[in-house]
Amino acid sequence: MGRSYPASSFRVPISMKSMRDNRRWLGIVLLIVASSAAAPAAESPRARPSRLAGRVPLAVVQTQGSEAAPRDAELRETARRGIAALMNGDPDGAIEIFQQIQKADPQSPLGYLFEADATWWTIYLTTGNLVDPDVFDVARSSTSPYDSHFEDMVNAAIRKANARVHAHQDEARNYLYEGMAYGLRGRFYGLRDNDLPTARAGKKMRALLLTALKMDPSLEDAYLGLGIYNYFVDTLPTIVKMLKFLIGLPAGGRELGLEQLRRAADKGDLARDEAKFYLAKDFSRRSEAEFDESLELFQQLAREYPDNMLWTLLVGSLQIRLGHTQQGEDLYRDAFTKTKGMQSEVGQALHREARKALLRRHPEERFEN
Repeated sequence: MGRSYPASSFRVPISMKSMRDNRRWLGIVLLIVASSAAAPAAESPRARPSRLAGRVPLAVVQTQGSEAAPRDAELRETARRGIAALMNGDPDGAIEIFQQIQKADPQSPLGYLFEADATWWTIYLTTGNLVDPDVFDVARSSTSPYDSHFEDMVNAAIRKANARVHAHQDEARNYLYEGMAYGLRGRFYGLRDNDLPTARAGKKMRALLLTALKMDPSLEDAYLGLGIYNYFVDTLPTIVKMLKFLIGLPAGGRELGLEQLRRAADKGDLARDEAKFYLAKDFSRRSEAEFDESLELFQQLAREYPDNMLWTLLVGSLQIRLGHTQQGEDLYRDAFTKTKGMQSEVGQALHREARKALLRRHPEERFEN
């Protein structure tokens, strides 16, 4: 990624051309919106979902007869359960929850949007580089078996959100949902290193999120998308100059972006945990060098979602960066042991990443799969 770390941190430093570094980071501008979801702002911390809540069935309160669709607030409550399962390393379980939303209200974009989100995480976890400190989202392959389903879910979310906007049904929220879907589309292109379609989707996403906030300033989750957009557009001058000329990409602002990410992490509802993830990744960049803050955020995620070995691996990576070599390697070994024998594709992928991280530290050792 155009940067290297001392041997005390990693045995194999990362070194790439600066232009490719810019392209990699541009791709993550859109990683944001998939995880954002609209919900009224809360000044006091919300009750966190149980780690087992992902298996709780959808509770639909139908006050207008058996055919009445649940209100969006009820659907969002179910979405929280799915997000808890997703953040705890169970995208398959999360998809089951999101499909309950689709059945409860087939015209709502919410269930399709978050099924696309969970599908993207499956693609990322099974094909991405998860441990290297300067890599945000880089796929090892140009396709995956999940691509077609991901595109179907994104397109469905866009259609359904747009239809409700045109029908003047909860317009602010549906502008936000539509923006999140465009963000997911860009996130997918970014994973595949396709800069121009990534930027186009990001531009569309930004406009929709701003429209949503103008109509309803309480939609705090929108600041996740805006925050990452503003931060990375301001920190990628070479690529951004070219894209500004090609598609009129709006300018960003580094400080504003970080402030918006903090706001989403503090006040967001469905986007709170993923805002912590992206803020932690920003702090872990050498240009920011806020490694202690990054570590604290990843540790919060690891405590809240201990079954997701991604958080364990990322905490281990930060510990090593801070010179806490033994703590970091112990976490790598913990992730390696806990994922051994897992049957899910995601579990197997995390096992491979843990093994790769250990081999980087100890190439002379044998780490059996």
